[in-house]
Amino acid sequence: MRSQRSSSGYQILLVTLLCLNFGILFFDRNALNFLMPFVQPELGLNYTQVGMLGSALSLTWAIAAIFVGWLSDKAGKRKILIVLSTLLFSACSVVSGFASSFLMLLGARLVMGLSEGGVMPISHAMVAAEVSPKWRALAMGVTQNVGSSLLGSTVAPLVLVPVALTWGWREAFFLAAVPGLISALLIVLFVVERPIPKAAPRQPRTRAPLVELLTNRNVVACTIMAVLLVSYLVVTWAFMPLVLVQYRGIDEATAAGLMAVLGVSSFLASFVVTTISDFVGRRPVMVISTFIGVLLPLGALYFDGPVMILGVIFFVGWMFNGIFPMFMATVPTESVAPYQVATAMGLVMGVGEILGGVLSPFVAGWLSDIYGLQAPLWFLIVLAVLGGATALFLRETAPRIVGERAEADPA
Repeated sequence: MRSQRSSSGYQILLVTLLCLNFGILFFDRNALNFLMPFVQPELGLNYTQVGMLGSALSLTWAIAAIFVGWLSDKAGKRKILIVLSTLLFSACSVVSGFASSFLMLLGARLVMGLSEGGVMPISHAMVAAEVSPKWRALAMGVTQNVGSSLLGSTVAPLVLVPVALTWGWREAFFLAAVPGLISALLIVLFVVERPIPKAAPRQPRTRAPLVELLTNRNVVACTIMAVLLVSYLVVTWAFMPLVLVQYRGIDEATAAGLMAVLGVSSFLASFVVTTISDFVGRRPVMVISTFIGVLLPLGALYFDGPVMILGVIFFVGWMFNGIFPMFMATVPTESVAPYQVATAMGLVMGVGEILGGVLSPFVAGWLSDIYGLQAPLWFLIVLAVLGGATALFLRETAPRIVGERAEADPA
């Protein structure tokens, strides 16, 4: 670790820029989802092809998360890799606007996943190296969740859909590329490239780096949590609107409002849940938050009262999103050596995206075809319970808590 950390001003600037960059990344990633009602009829896509576009991006995102994280640790060039990734996913947005066939759009999504997947592991590694450990979880929560919640889930549909209605969906994709170019320039101008600490020569590693990670209890537990909770995330976004409208009989406008509650909940959880973990510990917060995730599907299944109360249930149940930066970044960072940070996070994010983001929508859809739209809700309940049970196996890593225990018991 570096002997002296950056100034508070630079720490805030770094987190702000990386938060903005990841928000723009999600803006581009989600653009196709919001523009699909315009794209599908013009390109003649069937629903299987629509699903393939989402799975394709998740697949290459996962591959990039693993490979680019490792590459950044190996090459020690985190800043340049983020800049190149940002420019590439912006270019993919432009290519999407020129798409004239399913295959061309599929190719753009595959490359977009490759360009975007490595951004968050590298961003978290940079935050871990610069930000004071006592504020690490909060900083990582802001970096991962704030921009993606506001720009990717809230601003994107409010901006892109009106543009598509006025000028066309292709122009909306062209517009989506512009913020990435600005973000890349800001990173070039204001982010400092730091040397990555290497393994101490007097402490040679007896095992391969990947073997070290796969035998690390916290890394394994976080990887399992990533598979379970990324599945929870993508299944909710894919099926909850259908559940509310077709299974519960709620009108489309009200259902859209309930889904919007999730974005607000995720935004606030970025601050609240992560800050609490800095003071009381990662493990209890992650266990309790994940079990609270059962409230959302239970409310969708059984609550028949006022919609406002259902919105509160959705809000509280979705607050578990605040632990995503913790199991994807904070706990792995605090559990491995500095030279393994981006590799560990890439492993957690990559495996979670492959097994969660790619496979779980197909499982949920298959279950829905057999048992009806209540099946995805029971699937979510099982995922939350298994995720909370997995969190019980974590070892505490919060600097405040670990430090207090060391002071209380020096032995």
